[in-house]
Amino acid sequence: MTGNLNKKILLILLLSLLISGLFAQKRTYHTQRTDLPPIIDGSLNDEVWSKVEWGADFKQREPHSGAGPSQKTAFKILYDDNNLYVGVKLFDNDPENIEKRLTKRDQLDGDQIFIGIDSYDDNRTAFVFGVSAAGVQSDMMLANDNSNADANWNAVYRVKVSTDEEGWNAEFSIPLSELRFAKLEELVWGLQVFRVIFKTQENVIWQFVPQDSPGWVSQFGDLVGLNHIEPKLNTEIIPYTVMKMLRFEKEIGNPYATGKDEKITMGVDGKVSITNDLTLNFTINPDFGQVEADPSVVNLTAFESFFEEKRPFFIEGNNIFSFPLANGGPFQRDNLLYTRRIGRNPHYEPDIMDDEYLKMPNFTNILAAFKLSGKTKRGVSIGVMESMTPRTFARISDGNNERKEAVEPFTNYFLSRFQKDFNEGTTTIGGMLSATNRKIEDQTLNYLPKSAYSGGVDLNHTWKNRTYSIALRSFFSLVNGSEESMIELQESSVRYFQRPDATHIEIDSTRTHLMGHGGIFQFSKSGDGHVSYTFFVNWRSPGLDVNDLGYIQRGDEIQQVGWISYRWFEPFGIFRRLNVDMAQWLGWDFSGRRIYQGQNLGANAQFKNYWSIFGNINREGESLARTELRGGPSLKIPGTFQSFINIQSDSRKKLNLGMNVNITRGDFAFNSRTQFGLSLTYRATDAFKISLNPSYSKAFNELQYIETVDYNGDQFIVGEINSESFSTALRFDYTLSPEFSIQYYGQPFVFAANYSNLKKITSSKADAYADRFHLFNSDEISYDADDEVYSIDENMDGNIDYRVDNPNFNFFQFRSNLVARWEYMPGSNIYLVWAQGRTGDNSKGYYNFRNDFEDLSKVYPENIFLLKFSFRIVYGRKRKHS
Repeated sequence: MTGNLNKKILLILLLSLLISGLFAQKRTYHTQRTDLPPIIDGSLNDEVWSKVEWGADFKQREPHSGAGPSQKTAFKILYDDNNLYVGVKLFDNDPENIEKRLTKRDQLDGDQIFIGIDSYDDNRTAFVFGVSAAGVQSDMMLANDNSNADANWNAVYRVKVSTDEEGWNAEFSIPLSELRFAKLEELVWGLQVFRVIFKTQENVIWQFVPQDSPGWVSQFGDLVGLNHIEPKLNTEIIPYTVMKMLRFEKEIGNPYATGKDEKITMGVDGKVSITNDLTLNFTINPDFGQVEADPSVVNLTAFESFFEEKRPFFIEGNNIFSFPLANGGPFQRDNLLYTRRIGRNPHYEPDIMDDEYLKMPNFTNILAAFKLSGKTKRGVSIGVMESMTPRTFARISDGNNERKEAVEPFTNYFLSRFQKDFNEGTTTIGGMLSATNRKIEDQTLNYLPKSAYSGGVDLNHTWKNRTYSIALRSFFSLVNGSEESMIELQESSVRYFQRPDATHIEIDSTRTHLMGHGGIFQFSKSGDGHVSYTFFVNWRSPGLDVNDLGYIQRGDEIQQVGWISYRWFEPFGIFRRLNVDMAQWLGWDFSGRRIYQGQNLGANAQFKNYWSIFGNINREGESLARTELRGGPSLKIPGTFQSFINIQSDSRKKLNLGMNVNITRGDFAFNSRTQFGLSLTYRATDAFKISLNPSYSKAFNELQYIETVDYNGDQFIVGEINSESFSTALRFDYTLSPEFSIQYYGQPFVFAANYSNLKKITSSKADAYADRFHLFNSDEISYDADDEVYSIDENMDGNIDYRVDNPNFNFFQFRSNLVARWEYMPGSNIYLVWAQGRTGDNSKGYYNFRNDFEDLSKVYPENIFLLKFSFRIVYGRKRKHS
């Protein structure tokens, strides 16, 4: 009996291994060369398609991992000397309800199909070409063996779709010039075909990859049969012309406020295949007038605001240039490259006399920018970027005479990045170096560094089928300049070397350079089961500064983070999927003081009715805020509880609703914040979508910094702030065809801040919260409503010791743009743009929805009308093998 039981157990084990082996087996598709290319019309009825067999037998990846899909999918692949041809048959037993949603390119919605090709055959990098059932294209690049796509990579390829009684079809013609591959007689490429069935929210793939797989590109199947194809060198030149007209408020006597301005500019974008592996992108005198404006913000912190890059030249292929300095938390945006530095608003604004007028440029022009990037057959990824901005002037006039003052020096930005793969990409070693050099010819700009260099090295190693990994990054910075510029850096909010309670740092007024270093060590498990976790330590020394070409908010910090997640992949109960995670963190400065600690518990889920929910609870312990007093001593801040919840309805429906609530409550009731947000999206037709995202926030902080005054030494004045804000983002997208679309974006924003109960910090780190400050009483402080100033008599001797301006304010802004885009030929576009902006403020200090929007409506608008015309010229030739 025992023997029979053992045989049954052994048989079950063998069957389990066989089934898992079948799922893990790498699939192969055999393509063939064709002398007669198919007609790309989406019909798949050309005789030439009969030369190859169908690739079929797709599996679900979500929601039921490894199960058969509800609809069948099949594909065929052919090639010739110039193109790869892919035909896909997407069966559907209800073709009338195939979701065909017209959208902007790269923002697909509805039913979709994607072709992923690892032409490097490096198990890390893939080029992806996709289309929706409405015929909208989407292309992207995958890097580092994961599914996080860089949708900013753009290719020029042809694809057509059609619908019949069996479902829908897609027919691709992908130029070989859009791929990167070695010159070999016989090639093997990685291949994946990925389908989204919209109505059942199924993700269906040809080469099955489990949801808990730690890799993505490395799990692709193989495309074989590619013989004797020559890589090609392509050159794309896209000249463009921009006609711009501005209308703004006319100001009597101001020669720069005539109410109108017109100009015509020209420039060139281009892409040149230097070798088989390397591509040079360039832009000369670029114009990004069609790019959406930044969102409105009010920043009450000491830190610089971060804005996403939206300019096409800088975001395309940016993954190869990225060198993140952390993996999350407060440092998650820190990077050696922050391309918003290039073409930024000028550093300096001149002082003018009462009878003078000033015309400041809004940004620094970019003379030219170049990017060389690619990956060699030896597994070396290369990225080089070079940009130049000119010496920029403001114009100053008294109405009769005009002079110019430099507000930005000629600046050169340079960056190089490389990574080398070993052992099929399981190990990578890389490095990065950046340089910013300024030609400072004006004494007023002497406070800027003359040169700034930063760089780093990184090592990533994975094992056990990429389940476990370690990562090590080390980086440095060196900034050179005048003594004045070094004092500016030492006193900046990144470090505040002047802090009186910081024993390990101090201002050195004789410095002509500043050096710093940082790094991160991380150990992770991802995939191969329900549990994933990460542990890392990162640090940045007090002198680290990468802000001439990178982004960092603060130095002098050591941070430890632990994170663990448990994920249910298969639907169960009411859940379609569920994930729970926990995190903890600690922070110290370089003197060894603990400056913060915290914990977090979060969960996100999608229900079987396709609604989803995300929430977390966050506890920040008592902390030492080293920047709160803007160079003063560290301020001990009570702990806070924060909770967040976001609920979204079924995204498949024409009407999609969402709601989020964010609540913060501080210990001793020292602060609070409540924020409500809604999202409403309505797809009236397949071509028209409108969305509205209103948000309201109300906050209180008992210790908001106001000013530092000099009275018997520095006195740090803080006060209670009650603030309210409201904004809403309105968007509509009208897509008449995949080539022609109209988008509108508008955001009104109002913010009001009222200060009261002014205090001075007395003992910033006292054990008892109430002992850290002194509240001015009525005998010590008085307010002059006419001059809007507080007068403070600390010793109550009847004489005013110092004054503080009333900090109350209201800020209101409206930003909008309307963009019509027509791709009249592949890669050639016409843009028609209308942008409007209004910005104003006053010192009322109270929030009133009606009054604030009335004040906003009274602000004279600035209108910009722009017509941009570009034409793509392509020249192709055989590649030289590198």
